[in-house]
Amino acid sequence: MNAKLFSKETQALIYNFKANPVQRMLDFDHISQRTIPSIAALISPGSTGEFHKAFFGNKEILLPVYGSIKEAIAAHPKADVMINFASFRSAYASTKEALETDGINTIVIIAEGIPENETKELTALSKKKNKMIIGPATVGGVQAGAFKIGNTAGTVDNIIACKLHRPGSVGFVSKSGGLSNEMYNILAQTTDGLYEGIAIGGDAYPGSTLLDHLLRFEQIPEIKMNVMLGELGGRDEYEIVQAVKDSKIKKPLVAWVTGTCASIFPSEVQFGHAGAKSGKEAESAQAKNKALKEVGVIVPDSFEDFSKVIADTYNDLVSKGIITPAKDIDPPQMPMDLKNAMKEGKVRKATNFVSTICNDTGEEPTYVGISMSEVIEKDYSVGDVISLLWFKRKLPKYATKFIEMCLIIAADHGPCVSGAHNTIVAARAGKDLVSCVASGMLTIGPRFGGAIDGAAFYFKDGCDKGLAPDEFVEDMKNQGMRIPGIGHRIKSAKNPDKRVELLKKYAKKNFPSTKYLDYALEVEKYTLQKANNLILNVDGCIGILFVDLMAGSKAFTEEEMKDIISIGYLNGLFVLSRSIGLIGHALDQKRLKQPLYRHPQDDILYEN
Repeated sequence: MNAKLFSKETQALIYNFKANPVQRMLDFDHISQRTIPSIAALISPGSTGEFHKAFFGNKEILLPVYGSIKEAIAAHPKADVMINFASFRSAYASTKEALETDGINTIVIIAEGIPENETKELTALSKKKNKMIIGPATVGGVQAGAFKIGNTAGTVDNIIACKLHRPGSVGFVSKSGGLSNEMYNILAQTTDGLYEGIAIGGDAYPGSTLLDHLLRFEQIPEIKMNVMLGELGGRDEYEIVQAVKDSKIKKPLVAWVTGTCASIFPSEVQFGHAGAKSGKEAESAQAKNKALKEVGVIVPDSFEDFSKVIADTYNDLVSKGIITPAKDIDPPQMPMDLKNAMKEGKVRKATNFVSTICNDTGEEPTYVGISMSEVIEKDYSVGDVISLLWFKRKLPKYATKFIEMCLIIAADHGPCVSGAHNTIVAARAGKDLVSCVASGMLTIGPRFGGAIDGAAFYFKDGCDKGLAPDEFVEDMKNQGMRIPGIGHRIKSAKNPDKRVELLKKYAKKNFPSTKYLDYALEVEKYTLQKANNLILNVDGCIGILFVDLMAGSKAFTEEEMKDIISIGYLNGLFVLSRSIGLIGHALDQKRLKQPLYRHPQDDILYEN
């Protein structure tokens, strides 16, 4: 195994990835001035070719997401580190697979609580394969200016303050991830900073030991001195004592074993880590510190003196010329995420969309400032909600009742009209519900349902100009235009459309004025002289009555009325209403399991 696990070219695979650690690794890459991302790919079991978007400095990149370790390694053979964010339930299987796969040399296990027998098995396998495990229960580690594992060392500001964006001369190893972050700061203040730091994890049987990493550090020329932070419990530190005796550790080593306070407790104490448990005298912090000191390891009298002893050791090596202090490097400016910059008031950003009808950013959604609670508790109807979301005001009850009548009356008109026909054909072709309804909706236009706006515009215009009914009709004829809202294929003066009759009756009873309806009915009298089916149809009646509704309610200005008609509000009623029927037709065909429709040939005129 190579003593150097990481370099500025190292790339990792992230198993069961989390977005925040991924971005923090890439941010470290930026301030360390890496030319390639430290992450080659992500692994999410079951994934089928997705990508995860992240920032690499100022640039957005797409990180491929694979469904298995095998796929990821095959696609990225140069990636030799796997950082495993799997839970304790699945970390064993995924780590074992990585150990047994050529290419991956270092596996970092973040999960806590992996059964000890599984960890022992993984450790044995790693030794057999000559591979390195960091963890379980680790935050990872960092090689300054080269490679960072996950959330190690915290924020970018902390990383820069700890000089981790460029290499120093110190190797550091600890069980604790939290104390490691504190020690990186101490090393930045007392030395030229860290070269590599590893938190092996707090479990009783980590995949690699304190000694494993100190022995690696012995073989890395850039590391001139080592710092070790141990803890009570276990016998790892005695391995270091023996290694010093055997001259396997020759570089100056400053060490402290935490947990000296355990002696004041009357019984055994379990500290934060699974392996940090007071018990036998030999496993106490005092005994370990004494044993380390006796073989020549530099051990302070207390943790409070740790930083001073580190500084004295470092300065001595500098004075002897063994260490040439690393020069400080100004890291590149770290781009701020737009969201954070806006939150701090450092930038302003123009919005891409405007919404004046609803707001979902508060505790509950609001419709034109009216909370959802009020809408429900005060028994708002569908018509009331339409009046809020379409017209930005609460219309009188007679008006919202009229809206609801329109929705009911126009919801369906049988299977033969073009919209229903298209919906049925699409459903019988096996299309999904949305596609079926969209197929029917696309037929809505000037000849089917889309006449409501036109009827409202032309009848209002003619009435406001004071045109007599015959003048109105002849004027439309001279323009070569059909009169929107007049005419029906089936209904006639002798067989009137019951829907129109119901709407007229309601308006006459409830509207303050039916000025525009009355005008349209006068026009109808004139058109009926030309043909018996040139009656006011349901589209025309809805359009005209909406003009009466707006004018009579006094809730709309003349300009607002013109905008509502020209924008397409009124056709929206037909779209909303008819969607109810189209959904019904699509579901009906699927429920009946109707086969693919083919139009009969005898219904087509073939002419060459």
